[in-house]
Amino acid sequence: MFPRRPLFRIALIIILGLMSALCIHAGQTYLTASNSSSSAPGITQLTGEQLGNLGQSANQSAPLLPPETKELLARIPGGLYSPPRGDVRVVVISDLNSAYGSTDYDPEVDKAISLLPFWRPDMVVCSGDMVAGQYPSLTEVQLQAMWSAFDSHVAAPLRKAKLPYGFTMGNHDSSSARSVTGKFLFARERNVAANYWNQPSHNPGVEFVDKFEFPFYYTFKYKDVFFLAWDGSSDFIPQDKLKWVERALQSPAAKKAKIKILLGHLPLYAITVGRNDPGEVMANTERLRAMLERNQVHTYISGHHHAYYPAHKGKLQLLHMGILGAGPRPYLNSRLAPRKSLTVMDIKFGTAELTTYTTYDMRTMQPIKYAELPRSITGHNGMVLRRDVELTDLSDSERDSCKKQLGAGLCSA
Repeated sequence: MFPRRPLFRIALIIILGLMSALCIHAGQTYLTASNSSSSAPGITQLTGEQLGNLGQSANQSAPLLPPETKELLARIPGGLYSPPRGDVRVVVISDLNSAYGSTDYDPEVDKAISLLPFWRPDMVVCSGDMVAGQYPSLTEVQLQAMWSAFDSHVAAPLRKAKLPYGFTMGNHDSSSARSVTGKFLFARERNVAANYWNQPSHNPGVEFVDKFEFPFYYTFKYKDVFFLAWDGSSDFIPQDKLKWVERALQSPAAKKAKIKILLGHLPLYAITVGRNDPGEVMANTERLRAMLERNQVHTYISGHHHAYYPAHKGKLQLLHMGILGAGPRPYLNSRLAPRKSLTVMDIKFGTAELTTYTTYDMRTMQPIKYAELPRSITGHNGMVLRRDVELTDLSDSERDSCKKQLGAGLCSA
């Protein structure tokens, strides 16, 4: 028989060992649960707002992304920047087309569509030129083939992803230019475009408010954002259509919205080389801007000039969209090289600016900073200021340069 004291010691050691094992097991269980809740597979259960704040860590969700998205992300040194998410996120694209009659798209178009799962937008909008028309000799068969190609490269993937797609018609989609007799010069292109968009299978998935003359004039909304698309595929909007625009901007849905955004192809003011002429911007610019300001439009999103430039004039924000298709253009009076780009717009209600732009250079996929862009641009019909610049920020020489070109009247903020 063992002495009592050694037996007591052995029992005590056994009891302490069991207690230690239980504590270690409990700790491991807690750590496992904590790690599993923050690992990559858990990202699928996060809300959109949480996903928007992941930043660079969003790349950790690569196994959950489509293969083409993962492949593109893997090629970007340092990963793709993911901006803080607003209440509503909109990816904005523009000018997708290539050469006249083309049924193919530049690689940047497919790249943009493939990267959408990374940004996880609430919707996508386009400021025109989805196909490569505005060429009189194009047959109806060729026009239909172009829209079929657009559907394959852009619209069908968006429908599959259940992403609403708002758009405005560009001059290469369905130009509204008229002859001296008042007839549409590209009536066939307009008919083919209208037929494409009015097919039930091509429903863009937006929440329509007023389909007025869809796809040329219509309104839609997303949560507290009201969108109006007008036919800025040429420089002139008829008076009866402008009356509809004003009625739409004062409709109950528009008044209820926290922000109003206008989509049009031609901008109000010229910003690039080769587009600094009448006919390349909207006619009656100051009258149109006054009407938009009077109806509390916050932002006019436009295309056609093939360069990204975030600007403001008076009380109106002007988002000149960069290009994904062929032919980026240089800014007026600037040595900056032209580049293709895409913009992620985050709308944050209750903030002073309401909107934040994150615009990516499509070659490097690095965000374009405001400071990289001209502080102001002076075209033939006025000066616009970069979004973060006020008139008082300009030097005397900068202001004088505009006045020498246009006179003091068109050089106001």
